[in-house]
Amino acid sequence: MSTPESQQVLVTVTGRDSPGITARLLAVVADSAVVLLDIEQVRVHGQLVLVLLLGMERGKNDSAVKDLLFEATALGLSLEFKVMEDDEEVLSAPPKRYAVTVVADRVEASALQVISQVLAKLSINIESIRQLSEGGLGCFEIIAAETGMHERTLDLRRRLLEETQHLDVDLAVASEDLLRRSKRLVVMDMDSTLIRIEVIDELARMHGVVEQVSAITKRAMAGEIDFEGSLRKRVALLKGLDADKVRELASNLPLTEGAEDMLRVLKTLGYKTAVISGGFSTAADALKEKLGLDYAYANGLASEAGKLTGELEGPIVTPQRKADLLDTIVQSEGIGLDQTIAIGDGANDMAMLEKAGLGIAFHAKAKLREAADTAVSRGGLDRILFLLGLHARDVEAILNRG
Repeated sequence: MSTPESQQVLVTVTGRDSPGITARLLAVVADSAVVLLDIEQVRVHGQLVLVLLLGMERGKNDSAVKDLLFEATALGLSLEFKVMEDDEEVLSAPPKRYAVTVVADRVEASALQVISQVLAKLSINIESIRQLSEGGLGCFEIIAAETGMHERTLDLRRRLLEETQHLDVDLAVASEDLLRRSKRLVVMDMDSTLIRIEVIDELARMHGVVEQVSAITKRAMAGEIDFEGSLRKRVALLKGLDADKVRELASNLPLTEGAEDMLRVLKTLGYKTAVISGGFSTAADALKEKLGLDYAYANGLASEAGKLTGELEGPIVTPQRKADLLDTIVQSEGIGLDQTIAIGDGANDMAMLEKAGLGIAFHAKAKLREAADTAVSRGGLDRILFLLGLHARDVEAILNRG
């Protein structure tokens, strides 16, 4: 903070970047009597923006600014300085920071304008904008801050979703803190999330009962039958299906776009991975082996003499059990719930997504998108990596490792 005898000077240096610029300018500061209070530097398309906040005695040390100007000119750079007024000083209380991630096939200026307008209306100031994608404007991360101490993440997300609903973008809003970057576990639904199909529908098609199974599914979605009741009714229709056909389907499951890349990156970063499914263990176990997952939970299909009996075996993975299994894994791994990510597409994933530190609705219906922390409605599972603040070049580096 400035005193009557001191002042703060903000120095902004811009121009074409090259190695050694920062070192030469800081050498001028180091050789003077001024105090370096803060420093920020960014490089955009080969252009440097370097900002120095200097503390000095009023009426003295002007030579330091002049020396900086001479050095910047010699380096082919532009330099501007501003004496900060007392009311421009940064408050001593740390600001509350938010990370807003916007993802699309191409992020248009209109989307960034709407987001920045919402932030301005809420008196939340943008500190930085950086592109996380490469080869096109597919993802941006906006770090914004306010001096208020109240947690407004949910309100901010709601306001942003309302204002961007007419735009083809996905948005994530999170507190920009250590917990955002310290996730350690990702759990996924299986059908229509980790894989592109609904296994029970494919089995019903093999057995010639797909229409009957679909009718029960519709009744369940309408709320006429609960999840466990509808599952038992549908499985009963599979009685007599050759168990080898179930294993054959499980060995050839079509993975969702980006699933393998996402899992490879997360496992390289030390994440534990799990599938928790209301589907069938034959498929979940096959995925566990194929993808190197750490955990797989699903429903067992009873069989006898090589044929399905039309019954289930073992505990049923209901929506509540999905959330409970997430708890079980957390306790087994010794991590916190706030370090977990849950991904799903249906209403039976809601309890699991609500329990996780970050709940992601993936290509889901409106009800789940509204309940989840964020949603990915376009592209593959690898887009989730952007929500964790990973840059495309870092992802590519991991994927290209031998």
